[in-house]
Amino acid sequence: MNDSPNRLALAFALGVFIAFSPTIGLHTISCLFFAWMFRLNKLVVFTAAFLNNPWTMVPLYGFCLWFGIEMTGLSVDTPDIAWRALTFSNAYDILRPYLWSFIAGTVVAGAVAAVFSYFFIHWAVLRYRRERDSEKSC
Repeated sequence: MNDSPNRLALAFALGVFIAFSPTIGLHTISCLFFAWMFRLNKLVVFTAAFLNNPWTMVPLYGFCLWFGIEMTGLSVDTPDIAWRALTFSNAYDILRPYLWSFIAGTVVAGAVAAVFSYFFIHWAVLRYRRERDSEKSC
């Protein structure tokens, strides 16, 4: 990866933002589209977007929903969900009161995580390249 530290950090930050995005199920398409649109390294964007995976999805989105509820001041009760009777069509009706809080939480948390990841990756790439170059000169 011969991209500049800035471009690598931008690609990673974009992937982190996509990982947090509320577009569940569209992350792969989002990665391809935005990496192409901004001419960023697709591998780096995908790597960061995979922060959201089957093992991390529930805690990540659970935190974002909680954060969004706190941020928007929504006062809702926890719904009683009959898990055996839950279908795709009635899931929307059950979760609709939480939609805007969920979107707000994922967008704000994603933006904050993307900014932090940009600076961390930028620093890490610079440090790695500096150490690699110093080893070559020895």
